Amino acid sequence: MLSSPSLNYPHAEAQPLQCGRFTLTFERPLIMGILNVTPDSFSDGGRFVAREAALAQAAEMIRDGADMIDIGGESTRPGAPPVPLDEELERVIPVIEALRSAGVPLSIDTYKPAVMRAALNAGADMINDIWGLRREGALDAVRNSACGICVMHMLGEPQTMQMHEPVYSDVVMEVREFFEERLRTLTGGGISAERICLDPGFGFGKSVIDHNYALLAHFAETRPTNSRVPLLAGMSRKSMLGAVTGRTQPVERVAASVAAAVCAAERGAAIVRVHDVAATSDALKVWQAVRAAAHPVLTT
Repeated sequence: MLSSPSLNYPHAEAQPLQCGRFTLTFERPLIMGILNVTPDSFSDGGRFVAREAALAQAAEMIRDGADMIDIGGESTRPGAPPVPLDEELERVIPVIEALRSAGVPLSIDTYKPAVMRAALNAGADMINDIWGLRREGALDAVRNSACGICVMHMLGEPQTMQMHEPVYSDVVMEVREFFEERLRTLTGGGISAERICLDPGFGFGKSVIDHNYALLAHFAETRPTNSRVPLLAGMSRKSMLGAVTGRTQPVERVAASVAAAVCAAERGAAIVRVHDVAATSDALKVWQAVRAAAHPVLTT
């Protein structure tokens, strides 16, 4: 029988990720399904605000192959206004509580320490923070838990990050240096490296084409030197895809999103964060089959 050893997969270099109740390993890239319980997210705002609609969407994504669910109660699209704390809690906590027994890790997409604490108490397994735990109180909110932590790179803040052209001397190097600083700070603050994954932050303070595609082309190079921390890629339906395809509406960018996810997997993404789970799962299975055929070994 022919199969492919895990060493043939770039994501297999990633160390296991402690993620609350789960330990994630990366024999294949994992799929994080996006569940926005917001009225104003750029792609699916308003579709899953109602609790039953959100739970149905989560169940569908899990059936389609989602390995984890990322729940967000505040849009972080460029120019999005902040959501009051109580409103964000009302959106996300009932959904987390209802999905706790779904059998997959639950991630909460938030930068507010109070939401982090409440989400962890409700059963969340990961904190996905666009600020990379840089805001006051964030590190304290997660230090004594077992949750996974996704540290994202962002230049500026959601309200203003794309209002002026972002400037880097070398975007890949600067993102890597940011990750190196975050790893030093977090591990020095009592967070095990085994709890951390890293997200270069496509579209968060990056020029639509030049910076985003440089990061995708050199994705593996954003990982800190001598580190095996997993990398996460989130490009689903974003404007960087519309810029090269001419698709003006996010819902028209499914094919481009799937292509971007495969490109990220080829370049070392251990996790891909997507809206379109079924299509992404099918594409990654084909990619894995091709790699298995290209690097066969004889097994007994």
